[in-house]
Parts: sequence; C-alpha cells; structure tokens
Amino acid sequence: MSPRLDDTRTPHAPSATPPAPSETDITLPAGFEGPTEGLDDLPEIPPFDEVGAVDARALSKTLFARLEALEEGTHEHAYVRNTLVELNLALVKFAAARFRSRSEPMEDIVQVGTIGLIKAIDRFELSRGVEFPTFAMPTIVGEIKRFFRDTSWSVRVPRRLQELRLDLAKAGDELAQQFDRAPTVGELAHRLGITNEEVVEGMAASNAYTASSLDAQPEDDDTEGALADRIGYEDHGLEGIEYVESLKPLIASLPSRDRKILSLRFVANMTQSEIGEELNISQMHVSRLLSRTLKRLRKGLTLEE
Repeated sequence: MSPRLDDTRTPHAPSATPPAPSETDITLPAGFEGPTEGLDDLPEIPPFDEVGAVDARALSKTLFARLEALEEGTHEHAYVRNTLVELNLALVKFAAARFRSRSEPMEDIVQVGTIGLIKAIDRFELSRGVEFPTFAMPTIVGEIKRFFRDTSWSVRVPRRLQELRLDLAKAGDELAQQFDRAPTVGELAHRLGITNEEVVEGMAASNAYTASSLDAQPEDDDTEGALADRIGYEDHGLEGIEYVESLKPLIASLPSRDRKILSLRFVANMTQSEIGEELNISQMHVSRLLSRTLKRLRKGLTLEE
C-alpha cells in the first residue's frame, strides 16, 4: 500500500467565474487527504477504492507527468510510483478474472499480474500518446500467461517446446476443421513451417503438461482399480536375464570339464553321483570341482558389479 497523504487541503478562494476544467481536474468528494511535502502540485489522492475508472485514468496522467520529473530512488518517486500501482490495480483484477477457471489461487494470479502492472508503469511514456490501460493490459496479461506457462507443466520442459505445444494445438484445430479429420504430422509441419521431427518432438513434450496420480481411480465404472494397479508390475525375470548375460563370458572362459559339469548339474539336472559316473570320477571330486567353479563365477559377477 502506498503512503497516505497527511496534510490538509488548502481551500482556494472562490471566484465569480469558475475556471474551465482542465484535463487533470478530477471531481472528488470532500474531506480527502492533502499532498505530501514536496508534491504540493499534485491533485488530492482519495482512498483508492473510491476512485472511479475515469478519475483514475485522469489522475494517472498527472502522476505519470510528475513521475518523469522525479529522480528515481527518492521518496517522492517511490510515492508517486506506488500510488500509480494502487490506482490501477483494477486493471490487474480485470485481467486476472479471465483466468478464474485455472487451478491456481486468484491471489497468486493477482500478485503476478501486479508485477506486470509495475513493469508497465516503469516503461510507460506519456509522449507516446497512448492511454495507460491500453499500454498496460498486454504486459499484465503476458505476465500472467508466462506464470502459467512456467508453473502449470507437470514436468519442466524448455520454453521452446512449451510454445510449440500451443502452436501445434492451434494449427491442429484449424486443420481439423478444414479437413474434417485429424491432421497428419506432415500437414502440421507444412502449416507451421517446421520439420516433421520438430512436430513429433512437440507432441511428445505435450505429454508432460499434465500428470495423473498413481492412486487416481478410473473415471468409468470398472474393476481395474487405481492407475498404479494397471501400469505394470515388477518382473523378477528381468534380473535373471541380466545375470545370464553376465555369466555367458565367464562360463565360456572355464575349462571344458568344468563347463560340462555345470551343464550336467543345472541343465540336465543330474546328481553329483550321476555326474561322477558320467565322467568316471568320484562324487566327492565332482563336489569339489563344482564348488570351485561356482566360487569362481560368483567372484566374476562381483567384480563386474
């Protein structure tokens, strides 16, 4: 909130013929506070919630003219600048109302729009001959849209892809109406003057705009349960495939007898006694050879990890 004006207004002596109203004259109720020290040439500043749109526009012109003459960083400059912000907050609320249906709180939208209003005040020049509301609204709305563009995405993607998503959506709607069907990637690329690869990249980036909770229930009545119950499960077989692929070069480096013992034990499912009879060695010897081979393979897997 900008500082209030504390000095009392000095009444003007009545004249027989009242002067013609100028562009900066504002009809305000009586009893308003007077100007601060050093700003005696300014009109009276009423409570901001009682200033109409026409009066706010006229008073803003006077304040902008005074702001250009003040040195930035001084108390007077800050006072006039803050007063301009207060007088024109209605522009922010009007612009924010367009985004009422968004999920963000209205207080946050107004706060972001106020940043745009401050930027517009700092850039505005009376010499351009443009009304301040006309100049400020694009800046305010642009700041709010930038806020949604940077915060509404579930996954942060580059701004180039965010803007490409909007262009694709607009071009897609226009081409769908023209062709009475969904446009192809080539048609979208031709319409926007980009490559097919860029269209595909933009479509993929669009998937990051929204995300669903894993606990979200399906909209239709079914028995599939939450999304987490339908998107997959832990496949323990994948871990076995990894071990098999890692063991292949280790087994290939074993002596032929050790490889045969492994094959007879774990592929043919023969007992150690049967393997001994097959190789004409004792069961105890088979046990020692098998233990040594398994220890070597375990050590090899540990070194790889």
